[in-house]
Amino acid sequence: MPHDITDVTIIGGGPTGLFAAFYAGMRGITARVVDALPELGGQLLALYPEKYIFDVAGIPQILAKDLVRGLVEQAKRFQPSFHLNQRVVALEEDGAGFALVTETDRFPSRSIVVAAGIGAFSPRRLPQPTAERWYGRGIFDRVTDPERFRGQRVLIIGGGDSAFDWAQQLLNRAAELTLVHRSDRFRAHGATVAAVQDAASTGRARVLTFHELADVHGDSNLLRAVTLKDVKTKMLRELDVDVILPMLGFVSDIGPLGAWGLRVESDEIVVTSSMETGRTGVWAAGDITTYPGKLKLIATGFAEAAIAVNQAVHWIYPEKKVAPGHSSNMAIFGQKDD
Repeated sequence: MPHDITDVTIIGGGPTGLFAAFYAGMRGITARVVDALPELGGQLLALYPEKYIFDVAGIPQILAKDLVRGLVEQAKRFQPSFHLNQRVVALEEDGAGFALVTETDRFPSRSIVVAAGIGAFSPRRLPQPTAERWYGRGIFDRVTDPERFRGQRVLIIGGGDSAFDWAQQLLNRAAELTLVHRSDRFRAHGATVAAVQDAASTGRARVLTFHELADVHGDSNLLRAVTLKDVKTKMLRELDVDVILPMLGFVSDIGPLGAWGLRVESDEIVVTSSMETGRTGVWAAGDITTYPGKLKLIATGFAEAAIAVNQAVHWIYPEKKVAPGHSSNMAIFGQKDD
């Protein structure tokens, strides 16, 4: 599907991409955001929406999902367009600009800002063939609303941060909570592991180490139970469950970005202090970038987004300065324009 040309197309709808969309509007240029995920927010919403973030300037603490909500509201002030479930396949020259090509659409743009985080990512799926038919009908590899599982018997599979984070979040919501892992070595923060283990010691949860999923049982569209296997003794045990949450990490891929003429090393785009990527008209910001002293923080991503957009503005419209001035003086906000 063809679309109208915009001044900048931002690849990635995470916090850096959303702030870039706002900043483009603040500088008076048109913008769109293209993302492979079904929702805006990137990792914040897909992986840890219920976790608190403490290092956003001026905000003492905020849930990840609430930060996303605020960023979307801020960006919408200037009416950028958002295009989700769009996996990028190519970047083509198109007259004086570009055409960003996805599996279904073609987006003409005068410039590109890559804010793709760790690239397109998707949760690792359970390897057992018996589990496949239950995805979306009892097995969920993303959690956006923990209240959905209130009063249910929940089985979490995994031993990393996501598994233990969600175990902790669901302790007071689930009727029963079981965490299963193939070993007794966990890859999660010690404090979170300790909190879940403390809950298990008082009967509020169950932690089964050296176990894995063997089979899934249900009637029609209703999941009812699982069979677990002890990986040491090979013994089987039945467990009644309503929901399975496989938290096995995710697979990320920068896809075709590596073939776009950008400076790419170890799946990261090497940028200059101006967020230049090595290809004229293309800038990058956020976790996808690297340079000496790089910090992969949301705060850093916001600053890099501003730099990238300001450079794009001046490149598209040379009469516009790179330095934007202070927002408190901008006519676009109804203030006196210096």
